[in-house]
Amino acid sequence: MVLKHPFVTEKAMMMLENQNKIQFLVDNTADKTGIKREIEKLFGQKVTSVRTVMTTHGEKKAIVSFENEKAAEEILSRLGIM
Repeated sequence: MVLKHPFVTEKAMMMLENQNKIQFLVDNTADKTGIKREIEKLFGQKVTSVRTVMTTHGEKKAIVSFENEKAAEEILSRLGIM
């Protein structure tokens, strides 16, 4: 499993509301195509882009954008976060 769990902070919630993006902590060996494939398979939403960054704690974080403008909110509500 590439995805670990959603990364929820104030900044992440602002990105959700303003830019339709979700942040996930992912496995350090995960690549962008693997992350995209897994999110599309698990949640059934079309991903437009994936950015990855390393956190200061040495964890890899993926910032995912979606084609559908309500996809990010729908995914987080399905996970019980919103």
